[in-house]
Amino acid sequence: MLLQGKKALIFGVANDRSIAYGVAKAFKDQGARLAFGYPGDAIRKRVEPISEELGGEFTFQCDVTSDEDIAASAKTVSEKWGGVDILVHSVAYARQDDLKGRFMDVTREGFALALDVSAYSLVALCKGFDGLLADGASVMTMSYLGAEKVVPSYNVMGVAKAALECSVRYLAADLGPRGIRVNSLSAGPLKTLAASGITGFKGFLPIVEERAPLKRNITQEDVAGTAVYLASGLSSGVTGEVIHVDSGFSIMGI
Repeated sequence: MLLQGKKALIFGVANDRSIAYGVAKAFKDQGARLAFGYPGDAIRKRVEPISEELGGEFTFQCDVTSDEDIAASAKTVSEKWGGVDILVHSVAYARQDDLKGRFMDVTREGFALALDVSAYSLVALCKGFDGLLADGASVMTMSYLGAEKVVPSYNVMGVAKAALECSVRYLAADLGPRGIRVNSLSAGPLKTLAASGITGFKGFLPIVEERAPLKRNITQEDVAGTAVYLASGLSSGVTGEVIHVDSGFSIMGI
């Protein structure tokens, strides 16, 4: 198995339809050990049954907007495991009102919140877990085409994802001397809880089927398979990259 005995931290599982769930399941199938972070009690009630289902070794509270929470989480993980081989960041948030209408109408507070939760949180986690990341570890995050192109109603989240992708490159440079790789998966549209907050999301799916080279939408398994590749030694020379898992939709012009 490609990830036998590797210790993987998963941030961002919301339910069994989330990308992070599919990634965690694939990691488990490849022999990884799992632990799950959750932001608060509301999500804890969802995460704990999933952890039990997938054989997770422990769960822990970690609000990624709190440096104190991240420090406490790192202490917990250090006590439980001593180190980490894989860190999965699948966290994003923007206010519903900021995903409607014109992008320029986003509030200053809404802009800051989206950037903090969706982009800076990756930086904060890498900093907070820096001492626990094993040499040769793999860090990965989840992005979307809206970071590169205008997607209707994606608005401030597109800007946040662009910041996230740029952060991946700078983090890859920071952590590269220790052999730690940092990459992003830019997944095509999937029916997730996060996607349900985007106005008109259902209309994206038939467009991908029509225009993408593979003539189909992606699945959880498509993204999870690429995540396994990034987590394993098969991608030992890959860092700072944005890998599109979108049936080729992103390569198409008119």
